[in-house]
Amino acid sequence: MCLIVFAWKLIPQCPLVMAANRDEFFERPTQPASWWEDAPDVYAGRDLQAGGTWLGTDKRGRFAALTNIRNGSAARTEARSRGELVANYLRGDLEAADYLQTLRETAADYNGFNLLVGDATSAYCFSNHADQPERALEPGIYGLSNGELDSPWPKVLRAKAQFASLLCQAAPDDAYFEMLADTTRANDSRLPDTGVSLEWERLLSPICIESPAYGTRASTLLRVHASGNSQLVEKVIR
Repeated sequence: MCLIVFAWKLIPQCPLVMAANRDEFFERPTQPASWWEDAPDVYAGRDLQAGGTWLGTDKRGRFAALTNIRNGSAARTEARSRGELVANYLRGDLEAADYLQTLRETAADYNGFNLLVGDATSAYCFSNHADQPERALEPGIYGLSNGELDSPWPKVLRAKAQFASLLCQAAPDDAYFEMLADTTRANDSRLPDTGVSLEWERLLSPICIESPAYGTRASTLLRVHASGNSQLVEKVIR
């Protein structure tokens, strides 16, 4: 998952509204969002290579989502799969704060990540590669890509602005998916320096990434209601 924008506790009847794109190599086997046979309370897509997931919810309205950190460093091949961070929270019974407490001891076992976890009452952002590792979220609109929460990357700023406008309009689902399909590239002068080549910075700069081997594979709209019910709609692109 490489771009997430979400509103937290701005709409009383719907504490969480989240729109997200998952970016990945096309050769990596993936299962679309569904109820998991081995964890019947979990609704999420699935990475069939490592068994985890990038975003999901459960029957109690708990939710979790993940992005990787991009800083130019080579990924450690011996590291644990980051997708299990989302899967383990959704499979388990721990409240979000308690889950993060257990994660502090093992966070270094993973390559760089940002993790969002919560339910209808509380939400947290946790990173093993940030100045502020753990943060309880206050009401607001947030954007998360492959840097720290609300890093001012062009795609994050663009997505947050469009997302806020759609919220104000009470826009239908199709409008959110249209936003997530925006392939506009940022000008070179606005590109962040994340340790990859200029060619890759350009390719990765849109909300929706397009290339022959790597890009946006699925878009997701998630709502968690004050009642504890949740609704996850996924549009598979490739």
